[in-house]
Amino acid sequence: MERTFTMVKPDGVARGLVGEVIRRYEDKGLKIIALRLRSFTTEDAAQFYAEHLGKGFYQSLVDLVTAGPAVGMVLEGPNAVKLVRTLIGSTNPQEAAPGTIRGDYGLELPANIVHASDAPASFAREAKLFFGEDF
Repeated sequence: MERTFTMVKPDGVARGLVGEVIRRYEDKGLKIIALRLRSFTTEDAAQFYAEHLGKGFYQSLVDLVTAGPAVGMVLEGPNAVKLVRTLIGSTNPQEAAPGTIRGDYGLELPANIVHASDAPASFAREAKLFFGEDF
């Protein structure tokens, strides 16, 4: 079984979509291994989005993720990274397919409801940053 990290961003939490996101993951057979509600400081956000530093959208990511609490999860299941990425849809909600989380609930960048690890290495880094533990 593979593990991955996903997060309902503050825009999704504020809109009351945490339960819907969890339902979609669980309906697909993914198991929640860890779940936590937390707020990001600017320093936390800078660490979390470090790979985007210097890109034009970096500050908007930091601003969004520090705007309120986020719900992070570690999920487990067969091909969990790929499965979750498929469930959430394209990064830009205006391009995400209907039926995906971002396609159904995302408004515009960066308010695209969820984040998900794109590889096992990013899962390990992101889960540790969010939970302070190794997975």
